[in-house]
Amino acid sequence: MTVQATFAATLVDEWVRAGVTDAVVAPGSRSTPLALALAGDERLCVHVVLDERSAGFFALGLGLGSGRPAVVLTTSGTAAVELHPAVVEADLAGVPLVACTADRPPELHRVGAPQTVEQVGLFGGACRWACDPGVPDGTTSPAWRSVASRAVAEATSAPAGPGPVHLNLPFREPLVGEPGPLPPGRPEGAPWHGGLVGASWSGAPAEAASDAVMNVLGRATRGVLVAGAGAGQPDAVHALAMALGWPVLADPRSGCRLPLPATVASADALLRCEAFAAAHRPEVVVRLGRPWASKVVNQWLGGLGPEVPQYLVDPYGRWADPERVVTTVVDADPTAWCRSVAGRFVREGATAPAEWLGTWAAAELAAQAGFDRCLAAHSEATEPGVARTLANGLADGATLVVSSSMPVRDVEWYSRPRRALRVLANRGANGIDGVVSTALGVAASGAGPTAALLGDLALLHDANGLLAPAGAARPVNCTLVVVDNGGGGIFSFLPHRSALPVERFERLFGTPQPVDVAALAAAYGVPVTEVTAAADVQPAVSGSLEAGGVRLVRVRTDRDLNVAVHDELHTEVTAALS
Repeated sequence: MTVQATFAATLVDEWVRAGVTDAVVAPGSRSTPLALALAGDERLCVHVVLDERSAGFFALGLGLGSGRPAVVLTTSGTAAVELHPAVVEADLAGVPLVACTADRPPELHRVGAPQTVEQVGLFGGACRWACDPGVPDGTTSPAWRSVASRAVAEATSAPAGPGPVHLNLPFREPLVGEPGPLPPGRPEGAPWHGGLVGASWSGAPAEAASDAVMNVLGRATRGVLVAGAGAGQPDAVHALAMALGWPVLADPRSGCRLPLPATVASADALLRCEAFAAAHRPEVVVRLGRPWASKVVNQWLGGLGPEVPQYLVDPYGRWADPERVVTTVVDADPTAWCRSVAGRFVREGATAPAEWLGTWAAAELAAQAGFDRCLAAHSEATEPGVARTLANGLADGATLVVSSSMPVRDVEWYSRPRRALRVLANRGANGIDGVVSTALGVAASGAGPTAALLGDLALLHDANGLLAPAGAARPVNCTLVVVDNGGGGIFSFLPHRSALPVERFERLFGTPQPVDVAALAAAYGVPVTEVTAAADVQPAVSGSLEAGGVRLVRVRTDRDLNVAVHDELHTEVTAALS
């Protein structure tokens, strides 16, 4: 008992030394030693979340909001398996996470013991590092601090970038005990390991990497910067854009969608216009960060042909190129690389041509005006209108968490440039599961005013996430804006809608559910505001955020009318461009 308790307390002490501030505990028996150690350390905020799947995404949200890994703990068996979706998302999205699964000791495996599954290697290649240190034994105590500290180091600074680690921790009964003296740690509270130095370059390598493409960029007068999540600091990106005279096609998650001369927020709508796309064919493309959600933007990039060089700048050398057209992956920190290239252009006295950027800027103004005209003609709430209103109307310093499927696309396609708004989304695996828990985890991380935009099916996928605030260690202030169109709205944009009989399409893809979203939220104790008019969306969201706590704004829309509104918006922009 004492050895297991001491082992667990040592892990916790080392995590705190390494900068961990939050832990999420899903209740269970086999995880008792570590649960007690987490709860017994006043330096940690310990959140208790009943559902393990929700607990994983809540921890993911804490990491997404703060940049620090949260520890999430489950008991053994299928409870451990429930963490897999969050671990996969953390891997693909580059979010630090320390997943701890309690386990039965070796003598209880393969003998039919309850709650016993093969947990070693449970998450496969999704982990930056995985470790099973065995049942705690006094002889292994010199390794305990190393195991805990390395878990944080691997989660935050692995060569492949931040991501999840997995500690599988078998414990024997009895499970309750008092810790003895901990193995000594580093002086002055320092962590046992300091991280992986050199995993993310930001100095001289950026200068060297700029040499590889400098000649190509210097010869091009018609280029584009495509900025997605992880594009680097916005001021560095825009400084490069102005030095080159290029537009920045800015995904809202990039932080680069600012009201600046180079910003193009309406790229999806602009590139739907064939004449515009043909007339604005670039000579070179630089990609910073992750791809847009827009199929139109990505297909345009993919169709430029082999004669247009495309460079992808990534701090970990990740090959984020589904279209397989990137010429070179530049392994450099995007911020340092942008500053290096911009600085060299300035030092060499290069003059950026104004005409190319000017045509993009004029088109951006025309598109934004077209969006306003079209949406002003609809007094009823529309899905593009809700996304535009929410993204534009949140207070400075707010965070908007956006669900995959249509919400992330509507925010990407229709939100106008603005400052002081952080947009987050689970776009690693692009699933809609765990959105509620992720948003609440972001809010619990201290992100400030937090709103989430999601659909009715995403809410139903993660309804148990509404239990999380009851066990949170900090107040959770988050408004969930639920677009309720009675099913899966994104499928109405696919060929399935016209190719299949209505009944079959609705049963397999539209999938309307009989659950009353407002009644469901009320059952979890979440207050609900109903909205149907476009003019009422912003007051409802603002009032909900001011009231505090977890609240839900339900906006009713129609799936078929939603398709028509999107078509109207694209037609309006095409007309404005011509």
